[in-house]
Amino acid sequence: MMLKIAMLAAVVSLTSCASGPKPADWQLNAKGAIERAVAAYLEGNNRVEAAEIAKAREEISSTGRADLMARAELLACASRVASLVFEPCAGFEKLRQDAPPAERAYADYLAGTLRPQDINLLPKNQQISAQAAITRAQPAPESIANPLARLIAAGAVFQAGQASPALVQSAVDAASSQGWRRPLLAWLGVQQALAEKAGDSVQAARVQRRIALTLKP
Repeated sequence: MMLKIAMLAAVVSLTSCASGPKPADWQLNAKGAIERAVAAYLEGNNRVEAAEIAKAREEISSTGRADLMARAELLACASRVASLVFEPCAGFEKLRQDAPPAERAYADYLAGTLRPQDINLLPKNQQISAQAAITRAQPAPESIANPLARLIAAGAVFQAGQASPALVQSAVDAASSQGWRRPLLAWLGVQQALAEKAGDSVQAARVQRRIALTLKP
């Protein structure tokens, strides 16, 4: 049967075929570990995220499948782009030569190096933002219902230097609705910088108060 990691629906699907109706133990274990890892990262808990990613890698490695491992690594990296942390996706790059074209395209999308001809290899809800990043058009982030997918798309557009106030607000709303402290603080920082650049001291002060409220005591 097909097993889809729920949180990968916004990014790429971690799938595996098995005979019979019951998923293999590694599938269930990997699913839980990946979900917990992403949640921990977005909540700002690096220790838990590292432990859960290690568990997921251990489970997936038992299959010997580079494509599944590549997808798990991409999700970890996508959560960073959602939080405006732009760094090489080292875990994926070790697997790039054995990864399918769609996974290579997604890695390039996260890195801001996607080729126009590869846009159609991305998940549907990321293709608009990828096209916008390349053409310098403004996407409509609110059209992406999934909060994580919306944040990833907004991060990709931000990386391309096209973060409009509307896009930033959409990202703030997405992170806030889920209680994801790390991306919320990152996007609030961008929102404050935009207000300061526009000379709107009232808005900048309002955002600063929200940042202070969001920070852990």
